[in-house]
Amino acid sequence: MEEQTIVKFLAALAQPVRLQVFRALVVAGPAGLTPGRLVEALGVPATSLSFHLKELAHSGLISQERSGRNLIYRAGFDQMNELIAYLTENCCQGEACLTATADAACDC
Repeated sequence: MEEQTIVKFLAALAQPVRLQVFRALVVAGPAGLTPGRLVEALGVPATSLSFHLKELAHSGLISQERSGRNLIYRAGFDQMNELIAYLTENCCQGEACLTATADAACDC
């Protein structure tokens, strides 16, 4: 994945409401959520939510689909997994990372 794409993903998530929206969509899974459900769940005004959804969609981290009269927003799980993989690809110099429990027991 190109650094420019990674920066675009991170920039989209570098705002509290957008991060909350993205996390809510991740929790919702493949079923996604309507803007109305997001407004109810997050307590964000609809006009503000619309702006943040547009920014997340523009980044490629979420998708939008029309289902009848509703719009359904879904997290882009492939993009999310690529972002996580990019951020962790050189973690622990290629060795398995220690868990917090194992790290606490280490005399390093």
